This record gives sequence, structure tokens and C-alpha cells, in this order.
Amino acid sequence: MKPRHSLVALMVSASLFGCATSSNQSVSVTLVATRQNTGQIGNVALSAWDQQTGLSFFISGVPGGAALPLRLYSFINKGSCQNPGPVAYAMNDRVNTERQPIRGWTFSRSVPVALPVLLTGEYHVVVRTAATDGNVDIFCGDIKQQAPA
Repeated sequence: MKPRHSLVALMVSASLFGCATSSNQSVSVTLVATRQNTGQIGNVALSAWDQQTGLSFFISGVPGGAALPLRLYSFINKGSCQNPGPVAYAMNDRVNTERQPIRGWTFSRSVPVALPVLLTGEYHVVVRTAATDGNVDIFCGDIKQQAPA
């Protein structure tokens, strides 16, 4: 691993540790790339904000040919990635992303539902490209209650 990548990995780990030890509840969900986005990785941190949930996404990439500036849509759906259900919450009042110095993109969203509701129900997060880029699902991650450490 290159020193620059080691530093980035350390910074991400430290920030996730900071989130995990804060007084607010936070959960990390691994985003799995779909067939249309193979080889990419992603993660979303869900954080409790009173009766809302904040979502902070990091993805390593998108399918080739995606137009810039990159616009991504995100949803919380009922069900799981393996057994998807209808959209429960669309988080698309803004669809902008931010390119990172390391290979990847970040974006943040919020949803008007408390995190414990998402953790006790059966929900999953979906990231989708814009219609101009094929309107395809590129990441999916099941929201699950984490076991205590």
C-alpha cells in the first residue's frame, strides 16, 4: 500500500472511530457495488440527528462514461438488497457530489426519520445514477442493527 493510501486509510478509520464513540448513535453500512459498477466500493455512515437521520456517503467510483459534474440519487427502500421493496424515503432534494483528492466521491443527505426506526425496520440504501447516465442502481446496502462491541 502506498504511503498516501495508508494515510487516507488511517484518517478514515480515525473519523469512523470518532463517530462510533460520540454521544449520538451512528451506524456504518457497507455499500455493495451492483453488476453495473463492479470493482467499486462504498460506505455510508448513518447518524442520529434528533428525529432525523444524516447520511454521509463515500464511494470509490461510478460506471465509465458518467457525465460530470457527477449527480447521484439516493433512496432508502423497504426490504433488503436481495429482496427489494418500494421506496420509503427519496433523498434527492439535491444530487450533487464532491470529488475527493483520493480516488472517490462524497455526498451527504438527510431523511426525516429517526435512526432507531431505520434500524428496527427492514430497510436498505440505494445509490442510483442520473437519468442522463442510464438511471441505474450502482450501490446497495442493508441497514442493520449492529451488535454491541
